Amino acid sequence: MAEDLARALEDPHGIDHQHPDVAGGWLRPAVFGAMDGLVTNTALIAGAGGSGLAPHAVALTGVAGLVAGAFSMALGEYTSVTAQNEQLEAQVRVEEESLARVPDAEQRELAGLLTKYGMSEETAAQASREIHRDNAVALRAHVIQEIGLDPDDQPSPLVAAGLSFLMFALGALVPLLPYIFGFGSLAYGLAFGFVGFAVAGAFSARLTAQSIRLGALRQLGLGMAAVAATYSVGLLVGHSVA
Repeated sequence: MAEDLARALEDPHGIDHQHPDVAGGWLRPAVFGAMDGLVTNTALIAGAGGSGLAPHAVALTGVAGLVAGAFSMALGEYTSVTAQNEQLEAQVRVEEESLARVPDAEQRELAGLLTKYGMSEETAAQASREIHRDNAVALRAHVIQEIGLDPDDQPSPLVAAGLSFLMFALGALVPLLPYIFGFGSLAYGLAFGFVGFAVAGAFSARLTAQSIRLGALRQLGLGMAAVAATYSVGLLVGHSVA
């Protein structure tokens, strides 16, 4: 009891529950990268196999898809996160200039924003005055309230790019495992991919506190639809070329 009370005094919010870090820039590229790699490469080998290519050609197509896709994901994540961070930094500079030029107007603006949380106008005005005593605190408060992003908690482009590369490669590797171990069969590759769909869906659901069964079935259904589409395209193209 005494230990619980001591912990509550140190961290009054953490005594009953904890929140994971959902703003660190790692969760989305990790989950998206793995899912994208798994679906993309399973569908890719399905299309290649449906066109009638030999097993070694299907495997080569899958390896090429893994490498190309991993680099594409990494570059895309790095570019998008960098652009987002640079855009935020530009808006921070705009807000910083406004605070220096018209501090009273900015103070009234913040007070107006705080009333949206249920504060009375008097309480919001007092809170805004106290926040504006420190320019750095005021700047951060305005950016968070007006833009919805914390300038002190920006995701890392390198982390996003690295995770996207790694997770895409791992996901794309799953349907290639039978080929790597000498089972050059499209059926085995697709089976591995389907199991991967279900596992990835279940893991994603577990991570977000949703139904694991529903998450697994949903991802399996969507992945199988993608595979069916590319396999059908492979059949059509293969027969038309032949």
